[in-house]
Amino acid sequence: QPSLGWDRTGCSCGFRRNWGKLGIFALMTVEVSYWSRILLLSLGLLAASATAQNCSYVFQGPNGTIQSPGFPYGYPNYANCTWTITAEEQNRIQLVFQSFALEEDFDVLSVYDGLPQQGNLRTRLTGFQLPAPIVSTGVVLSLWLVSDYAVSAQGFQANYEVLPSHTCGNPGRLQNGIQQGTTFSIGDKVRYSCNPGFFLEGHALLTCHASSENSASWDFPLPSCRADDACGGTLRGQSGIISSPHYPSEYGNNADCTWTILAEPGDTIALVFMDFQLEDGYDFLEVTGTEGSSLWFTGMNLPAPVISSKNWLRLHFTSDGNHRQKGFSAQYQVKKQIELKSRGVKLMPSKDNNQKTSVCNIFCCTLHLFKNSTLQEPLP
Repeated sequence: QPSLGWDRTGCSCGFRRNWGKLGIFALMTVEVSYWSRILLLSLGLLAASATAQNCSYVFQGPNGTIQSPGFPYGYPNYANCTWTITAEEQNRIQLVFQSFALEEDFDVLSVYDGLPQQGNLRTRLTGFQLPAPIVSTGVVLSLWLVSDYAVSAQGFQANYEVLPSHTCGNPGRLQNGIQQGTTFSIGDKVRYSCNPGFFLEGHALLTCHASSENSASWDFPLPSCRADDACGGTLRGQSGIISSPHYPSEYGNNADCTWTILAEPGDTIALVFMDFQLEDGYDFLEVTGTEGSSLWFTGMNLPAPVISSKNWLRLHFTSDGNHRQKGFSAQYQVKKQIELKSRGVKLMPSKDNNQKTSVCNIFCCTLHLFKNSTLQEPLP
């Protein structure tokens, strides 16, 4: 019989193997069974390799470049790195990616609108698609890269620039699309169109306008160019239902769907979930257009109702390459600004009596926006 490199009956044996980057030499002199030796060697290799690659950087200049460790030759396994960019008061920070390649679903770059805390999470990035530019709302923008124990990719490179608060910043270029407009201050406009074979999802014309607290923002989110067979879409009606692909059957693996609900300036949008079943921790629904950072939902718990702080809501659904669930279904309704005022619905604390609006009142008011609701009219 051919030799396997192990002496099953002798008192000792030697075994040497190149193991990736580790180049480990294992010498075993204990008389144990063949499979016991395999197990012991595997555990030793795992323990030796489980060393985190920690790094932390702080940037304070007017502009600069951020790169993942080892870029462009690949970041290490077990990477745990943070970058914090700070600017002076009355400024904000724009981050524009030049290159992006992370092992999809397993290595993740989280971007925070502020310090790297859960409540400041802006977005989670993974895979090989170049992200859109990100503009902070304040004077701090943070990034946190985490990689797992195996397989890496090229990594990422991004340029940042400190902008005055009254500047909107570049809203971003479209994959398979064209951007027209090169200035991004208050009053400037940017127009988008798509290449042949794709059609535009979202608003084609974006305008930079002044917002609260001496700041500026685009009136609509960045649109996208979608192929005919892709999921998602743009919804402009007064009400409707959004469901994951194939709902109520299971959604597919590697799904990537974006829905954008558009309303008139000054209007708001209420979103109520009727069903929600995603693979916990691997498949996600991100909702943007609310006050503060994005909302992230996963697992089997039914999310609370969502009320937009703008005249749009965007839902971005992604699933990984394994396991599937039933998915989700949600109903939305656009509420005119005049309707909210006439009904006396208060979504913020009163400045006069300094009383807080309870979560229950907001929940009840949200549910009442739908015709099929059985709740009573909220008290004035």
